[in-house]
Amino acid sequence: MRLYLLALNPTDSVTDGFLPAAARLGLDVTVLTDSVEDHRRAYADREFRPELVECEVRDFRAVISTVSQLAAPDAVFSNSDHLQTQTALAAEYFGLPAKDWKAALRAKDKGLLRRHLALTGLDTVRSAELPPGADPAELDVPFPCVVKPREGVASEDVSLVSDAAELARRCAEIRARRAGATLVVEEFLTGELHTLETLGDRHTRHVLGGFRTRLSPPPDFIEEVLTFVPAHPPEVTAQVLAQLDALGVGLGACHTEFVVQPDGRARIIEVNYRAIGDQCDLMLARILDIPLFELVLRAHLGERLPADLGLRTDRRARNEAVLADRAGTLVAAPGPYDSEADGVTLSYRPTRPVGERHEHYRTNRDYLGVVWATAPSQQRADAAVAAFIAANRWEIAQ
Repeated sequence: MRLYLLALNPTDSVTDGFLPAAARLGLDVTVLTDSVEDHRRAYADREFRPELVECEVRDFRAVISTVSQLAAPDAVFSNSDHLQTQTALAAEYFGLPAKDWKAALRAKDKGLLRRHLALTGLDTVRSAELPPGADPAELDVPFPCVVKPREGVASEDVSLVSDAAELARRCAEIRARRAGATLVVEEFLTGELHTLETLGDRHTRHVLGGFRTRLSPPPDFIEEVLTFVPAHPPEVTAQVLAQLDALGVGLGACHTEFVVQPDGRARIIEVNYRAIGDQCDLMLARILDIPLFELVLRAHLGERLPADLGLRTDRRARNEAVLADRAGTLVAAPGPYDSEADGVTLSYRPTRPVGERHEHYRTNRDYLGVVWATAPSQQRADAAVAAFIAANRWEIAQ
């Protein structure tokens, strides 16, 4: 069976998750990408050897044309935020299991997501779009508010602003980096930040649990620490699932971020219609003791998911990012590390190579590495991560 996997840059989710899972399932894999050499380097020392084909994967027409010239597909899949709509359209064209492309578009386009949820009556967030060249002073939005790119990811250029002058300044800064981008300005949704992780086959949907997220201090929204939550309160989960249903989410993995307000109201921040990243998906598979990546691929191959996944609920976990606090060149940092002892599993993966210089982005792009641990208790998982960070050093030279 042939799997076509659409990708931009290489990611841990694909390199360490989906491609090994495809090999275990006996699939022949073709990676369609606009960065062939990056993927060739990423897989150079791996046992699996996917076929790499150059393709303008952001254009669904190019994807369909390329696939039509190659071996017949049995599944078309992507775990990229940027490629869900293109993947859905291509899979539908070939008559394969596909996400509803409209749902994929709603999830990606933050303005469209807000308008759609408001039309359903499930949640109305005061929100406005700011096209290129438009004056933010003309917007009718409450302060404080959040400004972000309409199709952004990973907290990049997302900021809390307190007044009109600050809004104008931040919009100008973002536009200097993102010429032609449409921005979304919306009311600030207060409350503790959580995630809900789900997996579906268009017939059955499984809730895999979620995470409690600790963010950096305002005005930025950098995800610093995630701790596993086996189950949110049923009334909270029901509210989030109702909104996902309204958006049309159904096939494969979905990572939803939401806040719970003091009155118990669950309000979606954003929907990422793919598996959670930054090593959390690999950690989730370990916590739940399920072949998560294989299950996602099986759903995209058209297989029904088991009625009972046999999820473990007796494990806890912590995922913590090591962040750069200034611009400069990383001159010292630990390499990849794995250990398992006394019921505690710990893993560290660098996200920035030693010798590389970066600006200080005030986003998830400031990650130097991610360390995570699973354990029988939250206390032991927290302690394992803290001990690893304390025992190592990350040094940045100006």
